[in-house]
Amino acid sequence: MNHNLKKLEYDKILDKLSHFCKTNVGKKLATELRPLHDVTDVQKNLKETNQGVVLIQRNSCPPIDEIADITLYLKILDGNGTLSIKALIDLKNILQIAESLKKYFSQDFLATSDFSALEDYFNCLYINHNIVAIIEKSIIDEDTIADSASNKLNDIRKKEKKIEQDIKSKLNTILHSSTYSKYMMENLVTIRSGRFVIPVKEEYRSYIKGFVHDISSSGSTVFIEPLSIFEMNNELSNLRVEEEQEIEKILQNLSSLFYPYTNELQKDVDIIGKLDFIFGKARFSIDLNCSTPEINSSKVINFINARHPLIDSNKVVPISIQIGKDFKTLIITGPNTGGKTVSLKTIGLLSAMACSGLNIPADEHSSFFVFDYIFADIGDEQSISESLSTFSSHISNIVKITNSATNNSLILVDELGSGTDPLEGANLAISILQYFSELGAITVATSHYQELKQYALVTPNFKNASVEFDIEKLQPTYKLLIGIPGKSNAFAISRKLGLNEKIIEKASSMIDKNSVQLEDLLKNIYDTKSKIENEKELTDKTLQEITELKNKLEIQNRDLIEHKKDYVTKAKQEAKEILLDAKETANSIIKDIESNASASKANKLRNTLNEKISNLTDNKSEEKNIHPISRDKIKQGLTVFVTSYNSDGIILSNISKNDDVLVQIGSMKIKVNIKFLQEKTYSNINKQKKYDYTGRSEQLKSKFVSPEINLLGLTVDEAIPIIDKYLDDCFIAKISPVRIVHGKGTGALRKGIQNYLKTNKYVDTFRLGTFGEGEMGVTIVNLKI
Repeated sequence: MNHNLKKLEYDKILDKLSHFCKTNVGKKLATELRPLHDVTDVQKNLKETNQGVVLIQRNSCPPIDEIADITLYLKILDGNGTLSIKALIDLKNILQIAESLKKYFSQDFLATSDFSALEDYFNCLYINHNIVAIIEKSIIDEDTIADSASNKLNDIRKKEKKIEQDIKSKLNTILHSSTYSKYMMENLVTIRSGRFVIPVKEEYRSYIKGFVHDISSSGSTVFIEPLSIFEMNNELSNLRVEEEQEIEKILQNLSSLFYPYTNELQKDVDIIGKLDFIFGKARFSIDLNCSTPEINSSKVINFINARHPLIDSNKVVPISIQIGKDFKTLIITGPNTGGKTVSLKTIGLLSAMACSGLNIPADEHSSFFVFDYIFADIGDEQSISESLSTFSSHISNIVKITNSATNNSLILVDELGSGTDPLEGANLAISILQYFSELGAITVATSHYQELKQYALVTPNFKNASVEFDIEKLQPTYKLLIGIPGKSNAFAISRKLGLNEKIIEKASSMIDKNSVQLEDLLKNIYDTKSKIENEKELTDKTLQEITELKNKLEIQNRDLIEHKKDYVTKAKQEAKEILLDAKETANSIIKDIESNASASKANKLRNTLNEKISNLTDNKSEEKNIHPISRDKIKQGLTVFVTSYNSDGIILSNISKNDDVLVQIGSMKIKVNIKFLQEKTYSNINKQKKYDYTGRSEQLKSKFVSPEINLLGLTVDEAIPIIDKYLDDCFIAKISPVRIVHGKGTGALRKGIQNYLKTNKYVDTFRLGTFGEGEMGVTIVNLKI
């Protein structure tokens, strides 16, 4: 890593980034990441990072785990060699991770076209179900081949188990016999040199005929293989040799499965590592609450509420800065420890991160230019061994910058001209900055020199800036003020700390009054300007909200008029059909009467007509059968009408302390307050008939649903059924997109809602709100209409 990036602490960013990667390949890509100089490459990398963030938000983190270094394995396979059990397991794991990643990306609720920068990676993963199945059947763990790996191995192991049982049976007979038990150190069968033996007391070793395989460290116990089991042990040893040979053959066969796919395996490793790196960048972005910056071609840095990524998020003070539009050289002045260097590093570090394809900790719509070089001369690099003073060290760096910088470079210089005679240092600093300005580079410098402040005031393409200092608290606020030179505040600080007033007055009288008054005047102008801009921003925001509300009302009013026309047209059509039906019935009655039909039949036809008219005109028939329910009637199994969900339900529990009962509505079980329950007295048959009639009015009513729903304050269990009905109404009314307001909070409600949206059949896509839409507190849903 070059000297300039280290000065910006870019290496610490990469170290932090690598911790979000899970594979060695991903970590390596993270630590080797450097700023890019080609706009197309930067765009591609930023797009990958941004789509990685979106994919995690929609589908959680991808199933990536650590993968082995398979370089040696592939060399063995290329030579038709045999892999170890562990190597086979490692290769199988790679194929399984590839398969899991393909499933992760092929979920029904994901539109792969939304992730064009990532789609090829997932599509190019190689999977092989057959090889994975064979390996899993043949291998139990890193030390064990399964009996099912081959029929021969299974037979060998069965024989081994039988002989082992026979040997143990014979030895146990010896151990527990009345003749030999007293010779034993303990009644235990053990193994020495791969052969079964018994522990015999040293003084009785001659009483047991057999071969001594071992003696205990104390010499009191000898381990003897009795002659009676000698041949059995030999047979067992032979079987173990056969087992090893068969295992070697199995490993050879399993290894041969991978011979044709070495290129595919290497490609899988590369893709898994690349995806791990991309999603590591995405998790890094989410952790720092970053946004994707925009690339501009006008050589402008515009960071909105930028935060230094290495400072605690609870302590860092955001800065907003725009360089390159009205000026290209910014001079930041002010007292020590005021935050000048932090501001300088924030500008450089965020520019380097953006050029590397990383999201940056700044608000949306921040933008940057893809620089060819980022130079940084920051800090004191005094070298005793090289006899370089602070000044010499800085000038050496400046020489390197002047020899390499171009009009597309970003140059950051801390305490320019310091470490030498103040007058000479100030003049030299002005000359250097003027050179960079004429070169066309973007330059940010910090300084204490009064001459630099004055030069920036009267020179085109230059701008003053300062870091705010709280005199009352004697501490910096770290807020960057563009357009106003910094003050050392030496007199004010000294006065606050109790220095003799006469000394302060004497020192003050030696200062050029015009310079002091100019700084105070500029500060007052800046404060007034800042106040006006804040008020303007508030006004603009209010006007934007009013405009959005007006547009929304106009759309709703237009929809209402259209729906009203449709309703009137449908009502006329229905009335026409009713009249035609009535006419046919009347004609039938007249025809029957004219043909001397019986009076009873005529009356029956007339009653039928009256009943049809009654059913169509009696809108209150159902309301009469719904009554408020009293507490004493509430019991388990009772069917009630739930007004808050406009549906029938069955009570499943008694009343709680909060006047809630558990009600089943369809397949859902929901807690409902008893004030939302009404008693139903009509039969299920009547209920079904009336439901068929009222279905049309329900459908018409749903068309007037709002394109936004507010769920603030609800739990996930309370919100899901409300969203379910709301999306159903929106789908019928053909309203899309819709806006679900759930707030930021802990994120539990947002996560629960988005998990439900993944399963809803009406949902096409969804995303978090952007700037101006509510950001993390809102989910925007597009329906399949």
